[in-house]
Amino acid sequence: MLTRGRQAESASPASAQAEPATGAAPSFKSAGQSEPDIQHLVTLVHLLEDFLRVPGTKWRIGLDGLLGLVPGVGDLIGALIATYVLKESARLGVSRTTLARMAGNIALDFALGAMPLVGDIFDMAFKANRRNLKLLRRHLERAQRVSKG
Repeated sequence: MLTRGRQAESASPASAQAEPATGAAPSFKSAGQSEPDIQHLVTLVHLLEDFLRVPGTKWRIGLDGLLGLVPGVGDLIGALIATYVLKESARLGVSRTTLARMAGNIALDFALGAMPLVGDIFDMAFKANRRNLKLLRRHLERAQRVSKG
């Protein structure tokens, strides 16, 4: 089943702003974290997961879901793009445990998304990249709290 609208990615209002009605990528600002370091990931995830609104609904799909419709290579391309978010998260100091969870999200999205029809629906609903961005944000918020306290 497709997800409806944007799922809450973070409980902290400082970490995410509401998505503008234009469909633009949401902004992310965190004290001590320069915006370009995370904003390019936020934009990429928006393109991959929520770029297009399904006409007549509140459901959103992105390039990852559309790529998944291409037999054979679509899910592989989506997984390769998703590894960029994983690589950047590692560069930003995310723990090995969190990186393993992120890799698991990518692997699950790839493996189940490769199944005909059911996998395409799963791929559009699971949104592994959004889940990984949420894990990254959680890490950055924890690191910010530790550095302040």
